[in-house]
Amino acid sequence: MFKNKPVVIGVAGGSGSGKTSVTRSICKRFCDKTILVIEQDYYYKDQSHLSFEQRLDTNYDHPLAFDNDLLVSHLKDLINLKPIEKPVYNYKLHTRSEQVIKVEPKQVIIVEGILILEDPRLVELMDIKLYVDTDSDVRIIRRLLRDIKERGRSLDSVIDQYINEVRPAHLQFVEPTKRYADIIIPEGGENHVAIDIIATKIEKILANETE
Repeated sequence: MFKNKPVVIGVAGGSGSGKTSVTRSICKRFCDKTILVIEQDYYYKDQSHLSFEQRLDTNYDHPLAFDNDLLVSHLKDLINLKPIEKPVYNYKLHTRSEQVIKVEPKQVIIVEGILILEDPRLVELMDIKLYVDTDSDVRIIRRLLRDIKERGRSLDSVIDQYINEVRPAHLQFVEPTKRYADIIIPEGGENHVAIDIIATKIEKILANETE
């Protein structure tokens, strides 16, 4: 078990921007380190007290959809080298699962999500803040493919949600958080120059922590 404070990296950006590809690229660079990924999507609020129809009306791209109190608490625990029980979200039932995942602290913690830079409490805990900036047409195509293949959604429902909820929320809440990023990454994980810069910064922080 390591003894030093973990390096916390925030990876933000719109839905379908390529946050996951950036996260994977960072993980590949540090395969010799222990890396933990915390997805903000796992921290959607529990909605078991609502009917299924009411859950469908929730705007999942709005800041109020997330249980950031729990996410902040869990991130603080991990920074203090304490294990957590990460919640699991059921996308078909639109509520939190009864299952949890026990997670141990790691040397590098990546917090990934569309609105992780919207909450000042989360921003304060991050050593490096990234924003993945991708054109809207690419993002909607990626979201279509993901929601249909992985979450069992229909084409019409994904398009309707994008027009009425995702796009307005992106413009109002997600896009403005770009100003809080240390590095803005066009083209996501394919931007090797940006990934090289990030990797160098992580290495420097890790080196300082071990001195």
